[in-house]
Amino acid sequence: MSFDAFFSTSICYGAGAPEAGWTLALPITLPLAALALIYATGANRLWRRSSRGRPERIRQTLLFVAGWCVLTGALVSPIHALGERVFAAHMIEHELLMALAAPLLVAARPGAALVWALPVAFRQRTGRLTHGKMLQAVWAFASRPLNATIIHAIAIWIWHIPFLFEAALQRGVLHYTQHASFLGTALLFWWALLPRSGRQQAYGSAVMHLFFTSMHTGLLGVLLLLSPKLWYPENAGGAALWGLSPIEDQQLAGLVMWVPAGLIYGGAALLLAGLWISKSGTREATHALRSG
Repeated sequence: MSFDAFFSTSICYGAGAPEAGWTLALPITLPLAALALIYATGANRLWRRSSRGRPERIRQTLLFVAGWCVLTGALVSPIHALGERVFAAHMIEHELLMALAAPLLVAARPGAALVWALPVAFRQRTGRLTHGKMLQAVWAFASRPLNATIIHAIAIWIWHIPFLFEAALQRGVLHYTQHASFLGTALLFWWALLPRSGRQQAYGSAVMHLFFTSMHTGLLGVLLLLSPKLWYPENAGGAALWGLSPIEDQQLAGLVMWVPAGLIYGGAALLLAGLWISKSGTREATHALRSG
């Protein structure tokens, strides 16, 4: 079996056409299973190590499970197999990765559990590696809110260039690279913007970057919705599976990117704006009490 054939091999189950089956390709299922096992091992060790902060750990675990389930559903369920033939399904899969799975996983803050799953010696080596000056400098640059937003936007727009998008459909390794870049840059984007303890949160900056992302992804969605030409003919071959013509399939995909995904980014921006106002009000009240 060739390298590319390995990446494009999947086992599909279902009573109907293969396009409607479940995909059990090893390059997808093995990392998902490993991630779940590693997290469960580390979370269990942290749970037994100390009883402090258990309510917060339960909340984080629930968020991680929700994010992992969305991630698995996007990559293993019939959505993935249909996405190779129906553009709207492909778009739904991408939005599940970027707009739902990524923020849930980031909000779960799984770093501690993942590290504690490692053997002690390996954990120490990993700690030394992550504290290296070069790696820290690269991470500090990439995780700045503006830079993370730009990196995520570049990944989205580049992979929607027609020849790259259709090349990813034809070659399994490129298809998984596409998914990895969408998920990876989305994780970076949400990590840079979502509030967390231990750092000064720039709510105003996060709100701006979320609204910008909502706008540029919405623009891409509108272009797909209104375009009279097919952008990706190779991805429209199975449009009839959903009772659509190829151009209707593209329009539905554009609508998915424009409205549901835009609502998530916009909703997150409004939520952070509310937190920003609340924090500002609290600080002003505290300052007034101290001044009085």
